[in-house]
Amino acid sequence: SMAEGAAEGPRLAELLAAGLRLWEEVENGAEPSSGAPAVQLKVRQGLEALQQAAAMVAQLDLFSENEELEEIASADLRYLVVPALLGALTLKQVNQSRRLEHLESARAHFCRFLQLCKSYGLEGFSQPPAATPSPAGEEAAGTPSGPATAQPGLLAMARSRQAKIQRHNQKKELENRLASMRAAVESGQADDAQTREFYVLQTQQWIHTSLEEIESIDQEMVILRSRGTTKQAPAPPHGPSRQVRTPLKPFILTRNAAQARVFGAGYPGLPTMTVDQWYEQRGRHGVVAAQNTPPRVPGITDEELQKQQQEKKEEEDDEEALQRARNWDDWKDTHPRGYGNRQNMG
Repeated sequence: SMAEGAAEGPRLAELLAAGLRLWEEVENGAEPSSGAPAVQLKVRQGLEALQQAAAMVAQLDLFSENEELEEIASADLRYLVVPALLGALTLKQVNQSRRLEHLESARAHFCRFLQLCKSYGLEGFSQPPAATPSPAGEEAAGTPSGPATAQPGLLAMARSRQAKIQRHNQKKELENRLASMRAAVESGQADDAQTREFYVLQTQQWIHTSLEEIESIDQEMVILRSRGTTKQAPAPPHGPSRQVRTPLKPFILTRNAAQARVFGAGYPGLPTMTVDQWYEQRGRHGVVAAQNTPPRVPGITDEELQKQQQEKKEEEDDEEALQRARNWDDWKDTHPRGYGNRQNMG
């Protein structure tokens, strides 16, 4: 009914706006780690809003694969990006045990979005490979390697590098154009043509992002799957079992807090840890103590630390080695250098 559609219109707009806002807050937030509870709460809220929006878009039948872009009402164009946003927020979840599942789900969202864009002729990009990469071994068998394939490989690399630079420049240009139009569109002062252009540009921006994300998802999947196969391989018998170490979660190791802030910004999924924090954490797990490593004192350089360790090692060397060294010194005192070398004497 008309009344229902009218009520759903503003509701749908609110859900998308909430999803976009939460995504931007997670992406550009001040929190150093995406694993922080406050960030993960936003991720969950964003996903919820966007899942409801996606259900509504399907219910209202806003998009169809056999219609033209011109047939979509300008105000409805904004909902094209819902699956891309769902993919982006799905990747922000930090549950390591379900990482592969999240990657597959995000990839499906991005592919659905790209397929939709393609059907509307919103392209200017190449479709990513349809299948997810096969587990290690299968693709190795199918790809010949050797001098014959080396040259095209280099050319392809140069081309893809060129394409990446081009994509990056296009993306920057898109961001600038969107920023200059945003205020007018959001305040309702833009005319129909401007509104259309804004939402088409926003969709193109997400096309770039989706392609980049699919590429990195595929790389991460290969790593996770190869880890999975190594985990299942039976461990070779090792004689007496060694002390079990606490596994460390992946992180970026930095020299100091300032570096941690800089490096952390580029990898929101990975926490940063300064060297001092690292020592402190290992100390808590009792690993450092077991290895006789002196605690890290701020302001001590690596060379000084090595020197200290060397001195400590020398002190702790067993009596026997010390005795040998003393005997050798005594022997040197009573035997001049070159003693016993009589071959070259006339």
